[in-house]
Amino acid sequence: MTPTAIGSAQDAAPQAQRTSLKKLRTFARNKGAVIGIVILLVLAGAAIFAPLLTPYDPTAQDLSSAFLSPSAMHPFGTDDLGQDILARVMYGGRYTLAIGAVAVAIAAVIGVPLGLISGYVGGATDMLIQRVTDILLSFNPFLLALVLVAVFGVGIETVTIAAGVGVIPQFIRLARGQALSLREEVYIEAAIAFGESSTAILVRHVLRNALTPIIVYATLNIGVTILVAAGLGFLGLGVQPPTPEWGTMLGTARSFIFKASYQLTFPGLAIFLAVLSFNLVGDGLRDALDPSLRE
Repeated sequence: MTPTAIGSAQDAAPQAQRTSLKKLRTFARNKGAVIGIVILLVLAGAAIFAPLLTPYDPTAQDLSSAFLSPSAMHPFGTDDLGQDILARVMYGGRYTLAIGAVAVAIAAVIGVPLGLISGYVGGATDMLIQRVTDILLSFNPFLLALVLVAVFGVGIETVTIAAGVGVIPQFIRLARGQALSLREEVYIEAAIAFGESSTAILVRHVLRNALTPIIVYATLNIGVTILVAAGLGFLGLGVQPPTPEWGTMLGTARSFIFKASYQLTFPGLAIFLAVLSFNLVGDGLRDALDPSLRE
């Protein structure tokens, strides 16, 4: 390696560190993003450490303690089966947050490669992928998830996949747009001139440079998938009782909205805070990772 190349490599590391620190400071200065992180940490911490934070079993029934209002013994009250609502909200976070994250991961793993191939290859491949995408986009994500659950049945696995499929077309469109833009860059032409394969170019150059908007979009869409899963649960088509899941808790408690409104208040507030926090964090990541994406 020549002295010039060695010097360039040595300069690149400090420059990358300075860039990372600058992005971190930009994110930290965003008060909304910091609030979102705090809310997420609280929700995730409550879900992870639920056995240490509450003595109650979320599925244990005690009819003699049904419909107890919030008190020191039961801070969120009890439901119609005498189950502690605070315990169910804490444990329910494990399912609701996991469904949102896994569903987005499924959507990204399927949608991003299809979008990159569609935009980079073009031609008949692009037309075929985009026509399928148009068909999926004709459905609202919730309606598409509803159809899938109706076909394949209820259950946590089905709900997760259904929520993920609902946002796949958005990932395809996003990745395609990035590929269409990046394939015209000089370094892509240089890679082609040096004989790199299309697969290598897509992975090393196109995907790498498209990661920023994809990460931001994935973060924002976790909130969308949480709402889809909660909506299915509310209709009785999501995670089934007695498993504690926030949407299912809302659906079960809707019959008691006038008798014991607190049964809906706390799981509903948990859903609201989770969706809000992911949106705030997504906005913060957008501003920190790529200022050009600011609205």
